Amino acid sequence: MVRQVTEARQETGPGPAGSGQAAAGSGRPWVMLVMATLGFAVNFWAWALLSPLAPGLMDSLKLTSFEQSLLVAVPVVVGSLGRIPVGALTDRFGGRVMFPAVSLITIIPVLYLGLAGHSSLPALLIGGFFLGIGGTAFAIGVPFVNAWFPPERRGLAIGIFGAGMGGTAISALTTVKEADKFGMQTPFVVMAALLAGYAVAAWFVLREAPGRTAPTEPLAKRLAATARMGVTWQMSALYAVAFGGYVAFSVYLPTYLKAEYQLSQADAANRMAGFVLLAVLMRPVGGWLSDRLGAVRVMTVALSVTVAGAVIQSFAPALMPVGTIAFLTMAAALGAGSGATFALVARLAPANKVGAVTGVVGAAGGLGGFVPPLLMGALWGSLGEYRIGLLLLSLVAAAAAVFTATTVRRAVATRQET
Repeated sequence: MVRQVTEARQETGPGPAGSGQAAAGSGRPWVMLVMATLGFAVNFWAWALLSPLAPGLMDSLKLTSFEQSLLVAVPVVVGSLGRIPVGALTDRFGGRVMFPAVSLITIIPVLYLGLAGHSSLPALLIGGFFLGIGGTAFAIGVPFVNAWFPPERRGLAIGIFGAGMGGTAISALTTVKEADKFGMQTPFVVMAALLAGYAVAAWFVLREAPGRTAPTEPLAKRLAATARMGVTWQMSALYAVAFGGYVAFSVYLPTYLKAEYQLSQADAANRMAGFVLLAVLMRPVGGWLSDRLGAVRVMTVALSVTVAGAVIQSFAPALMPVGTIAFLTMAAALGAGSGATFALVARLAPANKVGAVTGVVGAAGGLGGFVPPLLMGALWGSLGEYRIGLLLLSLVAAAAAVFTATTVRRAVATRQET
């Protein structure tokens, strides 16, 4: 009986048992979810500003394929690694403080890039480094949303929050058009205004879940404890493939389509936006299906579909219809898999460590998207094709599917039995 009460308190989040369920009975959790999702979308929009502009910057600054890949990869790696401390800080200070703070800090590199930092590769890399701060917003929202919803609804809630990654689609659809029509500085100035507006709104609207208690242990000690948990590394491995694959395509797809299919910069950016949009829509679907069918099953199917799509695309088929179908199928699978991963995190991680676990897992996902663009750029520069890179993706996804069906399945079964 004592064990059951303890488990109930862990599942419902910090504070009195049942506080998550009680909160979910009102409308406030959905208001918090909407605001968190908006914050994620706006910061991800800022995080992805350089990717749509990369092909044009490559031409104007005479960049090599590797330099262009490095330009879009630097914000990814910084935003990924930054999630580790930001997730732990969210456990300590809460989303109401961290969402406005990260949004306001991100304004600085956004304005720097728009007004002064886009005239040379070193300046772009410096701005891109600090632009990565916007990518840490993910590690704020997962523990914040998780605390507002009961276990049986967390898959859907976190999946909806994860749809905020659609900020990259907005960036793809608007950045190049704004820069072409009004000048390079315009998309960055608009972004700075949006970040400032969100920071103010978040401070007045966001509230922490009832009964939330902040951990008292030092940051380093909490991160060390998180690193010793098996769930941290199991979910990191899966997210590095699912979300890492999404990130890699979202930042490198315009370059890939321009090189492989000779599309214009605007056409390639629009197609990348379609890829991102489908992945975004499938993320809450993946969470919802995980609540009903089990996250292990959803994850295994998603990874298997990714394998098939990558193998087909490795042969560089005609873009219409086979190439388009292959990419959209992978987008749907990677989006659903990303949603399933955090349905597993919500179930397996202790409630008072969700932020820290999310930080490490989110970092792994972002880092999973850092290597492929560099690899693809190097392969194109040396071999003039992308086949090896896509085949490597299929092998990694296949290994992750087997890992999910065996090791992760056993971990879930053990958690359910205790």
